[in-house]
Amino acid sequence: MQPTLKPRIKICCISSIEEAFMAINYGASALGFVSHMPSGPGVISEELITEIIAQIPPPIATFLLTSSQNAQEIIQQIKRCGTNTVQICDNIKSGNYQDIREANPGISIVQVIHVNDEESINEAIKIAPFVDAILLDSGNQSLDVKELGGTGKIHNWDISKTIRDRLKIPIFLAGGLKPENAALAVKQVAPFALDVCSGVRTDEKLDKNKLKRFFEQL
Repeated sequence: MQPTLKPRIKICCISSIEEAFMAINYGASALGFVSHMPSGPGVISEELITEIIAQIPPPIATFLLTSSQNAQEIIQQIKRCGTNTVQICDNIKSGNYQDIREANPGISIVQVIHVNDEESINEAIKIAPFVDAILLDSGNQSLDVKELGGTGKIHNWDISKTIRDRLKIPIFLAGGLKPENAALAVKQVAPFALDVCSGVRTDEKLDKNKLKRFFEQL
């Protein structure tokens, strides 16, 4: 996909309606809501996700982050939570993307690729025809307790740039982003969107000053 000079911003790990509107007011075009994960920050109940989603205005993309590897489970999660986008943080083992689309007309599907080595390029190319966007993040699915994001660590942006060059669908860049490196990430990778969680938080709470500085860098 063509390089993006001014990417959209997704603020992840939203935990309250106050955080949601703080992110929107500073310029976020997407919000991430983390359901059950094996590790990492920001997990909230599906009941709270549903409550917050009901108050988000339509132009904002709402992402349900799921660690499920079962398409039928993901379908039911989407129906319960009411988000307009699903971010699949692990590999689907049972069912497929088409099952999810058919059960939830209009849903956008974003697949996370954990960038560890150049094999991530082949993985992204293989999955791209079936999803609406790829989200490149730091993580490790092979650990006893899987890391499916929220690590606060930067991965190899050269690999991320190669993936962005090779694919025709939007690329979200996540992993260790913060005000101090946001501009560099855009310059080096030029993704469609940046995805940030811990980099704009203090003591796990959304920080107005960090949020303001993050957007100013762009």
